Amino acid sequence: MLADRFARYGRSLRYSDLPDAVVHEVKRRMLDSLGCALGAWNAPPCRVARLIAQAAKVPQGATLWGTGHKTLPDLATFANGGLVRYLDFNDTYLSKEPAHPSDNIPAILSVGEAMHASGTRTIEAVVLAYEIQCRLCDASALRPRGWDHVTYGPFSSALGAAKLMKLSNEQTVQAINLAGIANMALRQTRVGDLSMWKACAFSNAARNGVFAAMLARAGMTGPSPIFEGEKGFMKLVSGSLELAPFALETGTDTTRRRGEGCQPPFKILDTYIKHYPVEYHAQTAVEAALALRDKVTEAEGVRAIDHVTDVEIGSYDVAIEIIGRDPEKWEPATRETADHSFPYCVAAALLHGPVTLQSFGQKRLRDPALRNLMKQVRVVQQPEFVGRYPRTMPTRITVKTEAGKTYMSQVDVPVGHPGNPMSDQDLEAKFRRLAVGRLNRSRIDRLIEFVWNIDRVKDISTLMPMLNVKGGG
Repeated sequence: MLADRFARYGRSLRYSDLPDAVVHEVKRRMLDSLGCALGAWNAPPCRVARLIAQAAKVPQGATLWGTGHKTLPDLATFANGGLVRYLDFNDTYLSKEPAHPSDNIPAILSVGEAMHASGTRTIEAVVLAYEIQCRLCDASALRPRGWDHVTYGPFSSALGAAKLMKLSNEQTVQAINLAGIANMALRQTRVGDLSMWKACAFSNAARNGVFAAMLARAGMTGPSPIFEGEKGFMKLVSGSLELAPFALETGTDTTRRRGEGCQPPFKILDTYIKHYPVEYHAQTAVEAALALRDKVTEAEGVRAIDHVTDVEIGSYDVAIEIIGRDPEKWEPATRETADHSFPYCVAAALLHGPVTLQSFGQKRLRDPALRNLMKQVRVVQQPEFVGRYPRTMPTRITVKTEAGKTYMSQVDVPVGHPGNPMSDQDLEAKFRRLAVGRLNRSRIDRLIEFVWNIDRVKDISTLMPMLNVKGGG
């Protein structure tokens, strides 16, 4: 049974078996996630989630990031997870089903704090959650069936929590059963005009995964077999799940050893860090648009970009389905819709240059020049791009100007992709940009140093005071 396989794998995974590159990548994802959380501190859905979580006070619980308030680990997971996700700036994994596996990190840090877990044990749990969620994404697409990608989240977060709680094999199986029985999320979250719930969809899934582990720890059992049953997950939600071997899974041909070149590789190495705060399929589009902006400006002058008469975005089926199909993508009313809009992201880059968090403020959303340029945008599928995703993510943008000239730019692999990785220095710079105004420079420096050395930390709870935001309570 798949639940038993998950449980055995989760209990067998050891820090001493992890390659150095995997440990380093966990640190990078933690730093990236904490930066995203600090940048989203005042976002409306994050304030709502924090308000709800503050209603419960648990002295030995988990901290609401940015504050000194401790609550139940599952409520902290919900509130902190919304912070990581809100800006659409945390990492991504693209396969049959796309995902943002760093969404698991708030759950793991919340449970880890409550359990006074060490840094190495926390790293184990992060690697496990990435491995489970990404392998599920490899096995089956949920979108065509009407389910959201976060439906896989309760399983990965429950396993990460079970690892930190040191649950037995039977308890872990029950956590998986409980995580799967009542947590199916509708794809409507990402269709049409997007709401604040987009930021909270996975944090809710992760919260339910943590709650399932808490229940299993207390002795609760769940329906079984959760995946293969007559009315189980495979029959009603995902279809058949044929999962490839996990990294270092016992019972496979993989040799358990420390070092590089393990087969199969850990999935965290295949995930992508975002360079721009937009839906990941728009990363290459923004890069191509910025290159075009430079070409047009160099050829026709600074104001020429204001006189574009036609913009064609050539892309592939998955990207078009997610960010280039719905009418609302041409008339975004919210940040959530705008950062999931091909027309908006490309028009913003062409008109104003690098896309930043400020690109999605209310003033920019109502910008008449940007709105007018969006009306010139067409999104078309490129036959030659078929089969290239997700190994590459090609976007070709072609613009025509009033002068009658045509310019074209194509980007296949964005910065932050495993094939074009972001450097540690650039990642630190991203963190600093997100944390400025929330933490002083000295705190930022100490936090960066803490994360790079997290494998030496004896109790992960020592991280939480470092996240206190001025005025956060």
